[in-house]
Amino acid sequence: MKEISPQEVEKLLEENKDISLIDVREHDEVAQGKISKAKHIPLGEIPERLNELPKDKEHIMICRSGGRSGKACEYMQEQGYKVVNMTGGMLKWEGKKE
Repeated sequence: MKEISPQEVEKLLEENKDISLIDVREHDEVAQGKISKAKHIPLGEIPERLNELPKDKEHIMICRSGGRSGKACEYMQEQGYKVVNMTGGMLKWEGKKE
């Protein structure tokens, strides 16, 4: 599984790169703050909402600490998606939140 650090994600955002961020945390966790460009799809909803995510784009998966996003990465890879896990999750995120 490919991985990316929160610092690398922040750099991509600062450079205005066209990246896809998917936050798989629960609603109450996201309410406490998420990366502004991140699309929120709780982990349990990923299978039924895959159609919202283009297969030709790489998606950076985010959760609280990196565990659930790792599970999302494994599942999505099996479905033919290109995914990267943000290591350390939001616990290690130091950038802006909304």
